Amino acid sequence: MEVKIKENERIDDLEYKGLKIIQDKNGFCFGIDSVLLSDFSKEIKNESLVLDLGTGTGILSILLSKKTKLKKIYGVEIQEEVADMASRSVKLNDLQEKVEILNENIKNLKNIFQKNTFDAIVTNPPYKKINSGKINENEKKLISRHEISANLSDFLNVSFDMLKDKGCLYMVHRPERLADIICELRENKLEPKIIRLVYSNIEAEPKLVLIKAIKNANKFLKVEKPLFIYNKDGTYTDEILKIYNKNND
Repeated sequence: MEVKIKENERIDDLEYKGLKIIQDKNGFCFGIDSVLLSDFSKEIKNESLVLDLGTGTGILSILLSKKTKLKKIYGVEIQEEVADMASRSVKLNDLQEKVEILNENIKNLKNIFQKNTFDAIVTNPPYKKINSGKINENEKKLISRHEISANLSDFLNVSFDMLKDKGCLYMVHRPERLADIICELRENKLEPKIIRLVYSNIEAEPKLVLIKAIKNANKFLKVEKPLFIYNKDGTYTDEILKIYNKNND
């Protein structure tokens, strides 16, 4: 299908089952966090209805449409230009039956979907509080990185409302926010069940945390073994190569 590509955009190969994605050269491009979250959440059950909160480029929705046998996934993005770009990526991959992009603030979803609708939610929310980090960034990067349009509490409030009972939430975030995340999860009756820390290498401090939570579940937390991105010589670890499908699995 022919899809219009703007002058400030490029098409990147996701190197997974022929998938491609459109990205703004000057905007916020997806990173390894989205790729890791797509692998972490690929256990989503067949025929699930899934919600991707803060989809950005649509990377998570597009990858999960091929990594799982979900029924449909809705990617929600507040920025009109970014949502349009994600929609064109969906068309580029001929995924319209599986993926739908909504240009909405996540806080408005209660006016679009009934409560207790979704089997699973995935989210790569803004990591930084509104008064932290650099402020000399363009608007797209600010909204993607900082809690401007919605904060952590909003993402988890919406997740509780939208998930079915015992539905699963999969999230990637920063380790320095972990105490806040666990407190907010429990306040919203989303019980943290699995946590996995991600390190650049064996000598580094953790840079990301992957979290699975279940709505209205019993208390029991499993901390999985660390995930290392690089070997000591700077090459990708075997697990990362597998996630990136470099072994042609």
